[in-house]
Amino acid sequence: MKKHPAIAVVEFSDIPSGMHATDAMLKKAPIAFVKCGTISHGRYLTLIGGSTASVDESLRAGLDEGGASVLDRLLLPDVHPRVYEAILGWRKPGNAGALAIVETGTVAATVRAAEAALKGTPVDLIEIRLADTGLSGKGVSVYQGTLSDIEAALDLATRYVDQAGSTLRHRIISRPHQALIKQIETSTWFGSQTVLDLDGEVV
Repeated sequence: MKKHPAIAVVEFSDIPSGMHATDAMLKKAPIAFVKCGTISHGRYLTLIGGSTASVDESLRAGLDEGGASVLDRLLLPDVHPRVYEAILGWRKPGNAGALAIVETGTVAATVRAAEAALKGTPVDLIEIRLADTGLSGKGVSVYQGTLSDIEAALDLATRYVDQAGSTLRHRIISRPHQALIKQIETSTWFGSQTVLDLDGEVV
């Protein structure tokens, strides 16, 4: 997967405004890629990538056109490679160690939290979900590592998200059950899971 140095995320409160602003972004500067479309809660999400200068210029155009419909936005001029891969859909299966589950009110806040956590600690980013099925506009991310690294990552992520005026909820599972690890290897989305037989009571 080719990595571009910068990405920007813009979340719009309504679909017409989001599409209109995205068109302005595409016309403003020669960005390298775009991924855009509707997300849950009737919102519109646009992700762009490319050189820092082009992404920044396009983002400014999107913010100008989007106006009050912009719910949240984020520019990462030097995006962490794992964050880049995760937001484009690449997952890392769970392994061993403590888990952290992070939930934010917007997609941009989830990406913001992931960037802070990964640049400041050696935790693994298992998954990012960007306001997809069943999330009602929220973003969710899952991390794994030693308990001390997970705690440090959450401290960094919380402070970074708070500074941006967003909210973050999280929980740590210090010793996750192997059945839970097995389930998140696929996804945290219920609809993607198959039944996992356990050694429980047989009636």
